[in-house]
Amino acid sequence: QVLLVESGGGLVQPGGSLTLSCAASGSIRSIYDMRWYRPAPGKQRELVAAIPNGGSANYAESVKGRFTITSDNSKNTVYLQMSSLEPEDTAVYVCNANIATMRWTITDYWGQGTQVTVSS
Repeated sequence: QVLLVESGGGLVQPGGSLTLSCAASGSIRSIYDMRWYRPAPGKQRELVAAIPNGGSANYAESVKGRFTITSDNSKNTVYLQMSSLEPEDTAVYVCNANIATMRWTITDYWGQGTQVTVSS
């Protein structure tokens, strides 16, 4: 019913910038929040950034001041603008959204992930 598709990943040099996008499509009634995750040591995923609908953004300490999450509600899309990228930022970035479908099924949906590689 709902599909999240990430894009924008790629290879970038340290200190460079990259912007990821995640577009939600399907039978969507409303999106309560959208988030970006990436793998972390000893964990399946860690929360990189989140932006609730109508709320303020939250960031992992490791990316504060470097990453900016924004959303475009009219497009059901969330963006992650990444600057001053470091090799430690290399990861598969996965989009997540808490969504109510038109049938009022409220579920966390996950994208397939987009690879970000920071290397010289």
